[in-house]
Amino acid sequence: MINYEELVKTQSGALIEKLVIHVTEKDPVEVLFNHLNEDQWAIISMHNYEEDLEISLRLHFNDFYDLYIGYYDDEDEFFEVIHPLTAEEKESLPMGLKKIMAKVLNDERGMRLAGRFLSR
Repeated sequence: MINYEELVKTQSGALIEKLVIHVTEKDPVEVLFNHLNEDQWAIISMHNYEEDLEISLRLHFNDFYDLYIGYYDDEDEFFEVIHPLTAEEKESLPMGLKKIMAKVLNDERGMRLAGRFLSR
């Protein structure tokens, strides 16, 4: 089993890049709005159903981004790994993606659009 905590510590930039490439090549892609208690976020995700794995990028208020990994282990226990993005990692995100995620967060409403709009 992959150690996702270690993977996030050592390869967060590569995971973010893989996720961004995945969503910018999709047509359509969904940028969703979600919330839990007082926390709200815009989210893009990719899923690997064979591995019971979700990798997501979330934008919260105050320009706070995190990389989220949710997965099940061999005993079907659910785990989450959350990595706050560094300034460098945030800077690497396409401006179109940041703008759309900010709009979804501010409007509290998801969007469906062509992935190419996120890559600009």
